[in-house]
Amino acid sequence: MENKIVGRKKEIHMFEEVLTSKSAEFLAIYGRRRVGKTYLVKQFFESQSGIFFELTGLNDGNLKEQLANLSISLAKTFYDGAEMAIQKTWTDALRQLSKAIEGVPLNKRIFLFFDELPWLCTRKSGFLKALEYFWNSHWSNRKKLVLIVCGSAASWMLEKIIYAKGGLHNRITVSLSLLPFSLKEVEEYLEYHGHKLNREQALQIYMVTGGIPHYLKAIKKNYSVAQNINALCFQKNGLLFDEFNKLFYSLYEFPELYINIIRAIAKKANGISRDDLIKSIKSSDGGYLNVMLKSLEEAGFISSFLPLGHTRRGVHYRLIDEYVLFYLNWIEPLHKQTRITTTTSYWTKVIHTAAWYAWAGYAFEAVCWKHVDAIKSALGLDAIHVNWGDWRYIPEKSNKGAQIDLILDRDDDCITLCEIKHTEKDFAFTKSYSKDIETKQAIFKEQTRTKKQIQWCLIVSNGVVRNEYFKTLIDHVVVLDDLFK
Repeated sequence: MENKIVGRKKEIHMFEEVLTSKSAEFLAIYGRRRVGKTYLVKQFFESQSGIFFELTGLNDGNLKEQLANLSISLAKTFYDGAEMAIQKTWTDALRQLSKAIEGVPLNKRIFLFFDELPWLCTRKSGFLKALEYFWNSHWSNRKKLVLIVCGSAASWMLEKIIYAKGGLHNRITVSLSLLPFSLKEVEEYLEYHGHKLNREQALQIYMVTGGIPHYLKAIKKNYSVAQNINALCFQKNGLLFDEFNKLFYSLYEFPELYINIIRAIAKKANGISRDDLIKSIKSSDGGYLNVMLKSLEEAGFISSFLPLGHTRRGVHYRLIDEYVLFYLNWIEPLHKQTRITTTTSYWTKVIHTAAWYAWAGYAFEAVCWKHVDAIKSALGLDAIHVNWGDWRYIPEKSNKGAQIDLILDRDDDCITLCEIKHTEKDFAFTKSYSKDIETKQAIFKEQTRTKKQIQWCLIVSNGVVRNEYFKTLIDHVVVLDDLFK
């Protein structure tokens, strides 16, 4: 099957605009491990007319090994593979590359792709300093040259490249944070690879893999969804069985710190404040914590938000990465067992347990948070500015509290309160549930003192039974199909 780019329409549009530029372009692309950065760059830019030069950093590679790789790539791209001398410094090596570029006609495009840039920029290697010099002094003057740097360590890419204070300050022309696939892109990917799944089954895959292309690639067509989850997550040689530690150790210089933050946030299903997070991880360096939180958010692991109606409580964070959530709930408990007993039927045994329903509800809520734009579109709010978040009231005394899964605070003098429900069958309203909705609305109006019109939206993974209680309370319904648009 011919390789193609599935999804990524916004990214492709961005790349196409780069091709129409009349000046040199400097692209910085970052995103978590396995999200498909290298594949996207190579599939798009290698297919264009011109010269494509690629150098990939070696993890823990020494300077000599990295320079040797550049020499090989240089020879292959510009000199028909002829053996070339290996330089001793990055300045000399990039000068060698620059001379090769000078030999190419000015009307021909040149794409320079430095992949896994943080691995090239080891301490005292001098790579970044040399890159700054040749971009500023030579390459930026060449109109049809595109320099692309790529890295998985978001914090490093943000600090050293995108928000650089030295020679690369304000030199980046395009920055791109590549996030996991949306539900629609997952569906397109699975269909392209011949999988015949309905949308509920695709949702189950999404709630385990989080839309990471490399994980989806391991899905087998001749397996059911449950069999695939067993094979990926609950077998010792499964791709996702040991992926959690590999993920953070490959992304960050101090992975334990990031893992501690993730665990602290995961304990609070509805989000944790920055102050409570500092107490939980016993951190005294608020500045560095901000950097780590920014990095985790840019990589798509967490989401920050201001609790609507409670902005005085400050920024809150919640875990939105489906794989990490799945790992902490299901895979890690097996790791902690003295004797790991993984079987091909493990997942089918835990489905429909109380723990499974609790996880599925929270995981579906995380999916909805990542697809708020689709929810807004389904409600016809594309042209209306909306602030969104969740809302909770925790009384100090014995008064009844309330929690609302998602709130869309709209600029058209209306607030949409959303209930998110993951069910295997059509969700049915009951008399007691309708009373809960009425109580939540009363508490919300009392505590927020809002004078806006209140509407209720039910977001369901399946359908809804439109009985008398539903008709009395619910103004809008968003179903799973809407999240795939």
